[in-house]
Amino acid sequence: MGHGGNVIAELMADHREVEEYFARLQALPAGDKRRRDVLDDVTIELVRHSVAEEMYLYPAVREHVPGGGPLADKEIQEHAEVEQVLKDLESVDVDDAQFDILVQKLVTDVTEHLREEEQLLFPSLAQACSPERLMELGDQVRRAKKVAPTRPHPSAPDTPPGNKLLAPGTGLVDRARDLITGRGRS
Repeated sequence: MGHGGNVIAELMADHREVEEYFARLQALPAGDKRRRDVLDDVTIELVRHSVAEEMYLYPAVREHVPGGGPLADKEIQEHAEVEQVLKDLESVDVDDAQFDILVQKLVTDVTEHLREEEQLLFPSLAQACSPERLMELGDQVRRAKKVAPTRPHPSAPDTPPGNKLLAPGTGLVDRARDLITGRGRS
């Protein structure tokens, strides 16, 4: 969850973690009940990561990167689409054919999103921000991930100030539900 370093190092480490979850998920045979546990783990990571980016990374992109507004809007829209797929997956059993279709969509969409961030957004931000600002953003992202929700909430606000106000409370409720159900302990 928290890896250390500037915002780019922090988020790149998250990206590698998500890719590892995807590899584990895809290595399990269709219908295997363990796929739900791995999906829960990747969902927790993706939601926390997305919320933190929406709270701090994308506002910084808007502020510092020339033409950053449309770029941030595009990334937020992609997050919304992924969050809807995660929400749809919550109600599909692992032995339903729809599960595999949705998982493949999730993997494809997220992989493309990560590639775009790493090849376009991160270099642009690194060029536009001082090393001190990048470290500050890394600290903000790490703090945000600690209190962020762990379940998809597609109708929740995805830009400040709404997300900064609501995410910690929603995150508290999600973590309480996870504790009670044992979700995310695989």
